Amino acid sequence: MQIFKKPNFNFMKYKFIALAISGFIIIIGIINITSVKGINYGIDFAGGTLLQIRFKNSIPIAELRASMRNANLGNSKIQEVEKGKKEFIIRTMLPEKEADQELEAHVIMGNKVVEILKSSEDKIATQQGLADLNNIDKDELAYILESFSPDNAKELAEKIIDLRESTNLKGIIENFDQITDENIDSETIKFLKEKTFIGSLSIKRRETVGPQVGHDLRTKATQATIWALIGMLLYIGIRFKFAYGVSAILTLSHDVLVTLGIFSLTNRELNLPVIAAILTIVGYSLNDTIVIFDRVRDNLKIFRKHHFEEILNVSINQTLNRTIITSLTTFLTVASLFLFGGEVINDFAFTMIIGVIVGTYSSIYQSCSILYFWKIIFKPKKGLGK
Repeated sequence: MQIFKKPNFNFMKYKFIALAISGFIIIIGIINITSVKGINYGIDFAGGTLLQIRFKNSIPIAELRASMRNANLGNSKIQEVEKGKKEFIIRTMLPEKEADQELEAHVIMGNKVVEILKSSEDKIATQQGLADLNNIDKDELAYILESFSPDNAKELAEKIIDLRESTNLKGIIENFDQITDENIDSETIKFLKEKTFIGSLSIKRRETVGPQVGHDLRTKATQATIWALIGMLLYIGIRFKFAYGVSAILTLSHDVLVTLGIFSLTNRELNLPVIAAILTIVGYSLNDTIVIFDRVRDNLKIFRKHHFEEILNVSINQTLNRTIITSLTTFLTVASLFLFGGEVINDFAFTMIIGVIVGTYSSIYQSCSILYFWKIIFKPKKGLGK
């Protein structure tokens, strides 16, 4: 499949314009990161609490946001897990001035979120000493059932909790009739009605990251990116020439900086999935760059009398169809994730979209332009042509 039959574009003609555009975007991004908005770190790096909550009844997401704002937790991020307005993921972080507090502060904040979202009936039942059947664990339920059926308490508790976590109920019991359907006798149900109540929500998942852990993750993510770049420099330096390795690393650094700059300008949350996307972009862009470098190396042997800039242009044009088709198919995939994948992977997909575009652009313009200027500045006697 060929989009261009015989491409003969003079890409190198616009090398100065391309470098100027890239430099401008990188400078704006760095200024925004260091002096304006900074980086919007997610819970993974800043610390905080993630709660996945399923409600017994549908609730509009706007109502949840209003409840959080009224409790001075308006910076919380809420995303719907599935259609039906019953299950949500809530990411909550302490205010910036309190963000360095101990892990216990984040745990308390998570408990506060749960209390805010509980219904008034739940709070009254709790005050009366009843246990919430939708948030109790097996051991606690077995302890309650021991006074009713000492021999079968543990077995009954496991049966009820397994029912709650089953695929049919999706983590929440809506009424005692659902327990009756599991062949649990009426006397047990009667006892449960006296000692427990059906809560309005169920906490399906809770993750708390302390500030120190977040700091460590941030450090490790930075190190992972740097070591990846160093490893690629060594690999390309051995496979090709040192100049190619430097060009590839500067190109990949360009991709990372442009992506982070755009990410900062759009005020999106930087988290571990986004770091994974950035490392994926690095690998994707490198693969495209190596294909072009491989063709440059071959053409240096074929077009010995041609100017180095002509060889670069020929090499880019020869690999252009492959570059465009690969980038287009990847772009369509990540665009589908961005449009239809939901909020959970939205930041990851957005990063990939930016990365595919920037990586394709840099493979064509930045990598070859850097090689060209390397030859002009250092004038190597071998390996880069005339």
